[in-house]
Amino acid sequence: MSTEHNPSGGGTPGYETRDANPASLVKFAIGLALTLVVAWAGMWWLLGYFGQTQDQGPPAAPFRALRERQLPPLPRVQVEPLRDLDEVRAEQSDAINKYGWVDRSHGVVHIPISDAMKLILERGGLPARANAGASGAAAPQAPAKAQLGQGEGAQ
Repeated sequence: MSTEHNPSGGGTPGYETRDANPASLVKFAIGLALTLVVAWAGMWWLLGYFGQTQDQGPPAAPFRALRERQLPPLPRVQVEPLRDLDEVRAEQSDAINKYGWVDRSHGVVHIPISDAMKLILERGGLPARANAGASGAAAPQAPAKAQLGQGEGAQ
């Protein structure tokens, strides 16, 4: 039985028998180095040319601007959401617990909600809505006008 693994049947081995040509390797290395030097010089010249002929604008990170506090563009993330919520609740509480003008020229004011509920109870409730008849509820006989005058409840 033969131990030869050469399928061609000839006496040539299954690997390359010639060595690499040193002269062609040196020529390739010199060509590659020259190409890299030419590309580097070209880019250096091109960036210098554009740096002189075009406006570059402000520097990317000026130190003066770093010292000043700059706010990001809108919408901003809440830094202290609990404090913001307390402020909103205080504004809403003032709106429902104090007297004030809504429209001074027409004599419309807003009153504290507790006083408004007392007035509604004293005057017999709110007038029915227009679509109350569709649900089977009876419309009131005479709608109550609960309008405050300019002198009542306004400060």
